[in-house]
Amino acid sequence: MAVKTISLETFDQDVLKSDLPVLVDFWAPWCGPCKMVGPIVETLAADNEGKIVVGKVNVDDNRDLAVKYGIRGIPTLVFFKNGTEAKRIVGAQSKEQLQKAIDQIIG
Repeated sequence: MAVKTISLETFDQDVLKSDLPVLVDFWAPWCGPCKMVGPIVETLAADNEGKIVVGKVNVDDNRDLAVKYGIRGIPTLVFFKNGTEAKRIVGAQSKEQLQKAIDQIIG
């Protein structure tokens, strides 16, 4: 399962109207910790295929979304369930920590 690239135009359909919980990685190409989290997010997308949707929002290209969701530091990982925010993690985390958060959301 590929990680979706999410934009302002696709956010409602890809995230808020998703039948599955969604993990959104708010990131930027110049962000060092984002580069560390990126491969972990991709692995988690594959490991949890069919249970959760994983997407990325480039905050440089989607400033309105970053403002709307109060993204003040990146990476910020926001979990959405049934169209509402269920959990937020700010900063780089290990694969194990993120998988634990996913398990709580889909549990």
